[in-house]
Amino acid sequence: MARTGMERWRNRLALVTGASGGIGAAVARALVQQGLKVVGCARTVGNIEVNVLALSICTREAYQSMKERKVDDGHIININSMSGHRVLPQSVVHFYSATKYAVTALTEGLRQELREAQTHIRATCISPGLVETQFAFKLHDKDPEKAAATYEHIKCLKPEDVAEAVIFVLSTPPHVQIGDIQMRPTEQVT
Repeated sequence: MARTGMERWRNRLALVTGASGGIGAAVARALVQQGLKVVGCARTVGNIEVNVLALSICTREAYQSMKERKVDDGHIININSMSGHRVLPQSVVHFYSATKYAVTALTEGLRQELREAQTHIRATCISPGLVETQFAFKLHDKDPEKAAATYEHIKCLKPEDVAEAVIFVLSTPPHVQIGDIQMRPTEQVT
């Protein structure tokens, strides 16, 4: 059943990156349930630099496609991280935090660029804290016990929680610009 405010997106096209699992898969499912046509893509690249480079390329191409098709009411939503707003005192995540700070800056820069171009296309970041995905297993690939423990000490967000935030952002009236949603598990401290 479509959420109030989602009617205008019915039969519109959504590109979801990372759609093979975790948050991307949950977002793709939620958008389909709301009546959107979803094109999902995924990567097998393990490099964390993809956070910046792939996001930049996908954003450029999405915006160019909207301009060519005269779409003036689209929405670009970047899934970021709370790590784009603070740096944890763990050396293993410093570079990851740097890439997520870049996502924060790129999304805000895009929002400003869209205003300068006098479009009604919106740009939003959704910045979740700890989400129960395969991320910790990639981060701690040599220590699966440590990775598993990441998700055991608190009740984590689920990918569906992040997907719900995407639906919320899309369902806001066209005159409402949400810049960033920062969300984390209730029990998460940082």
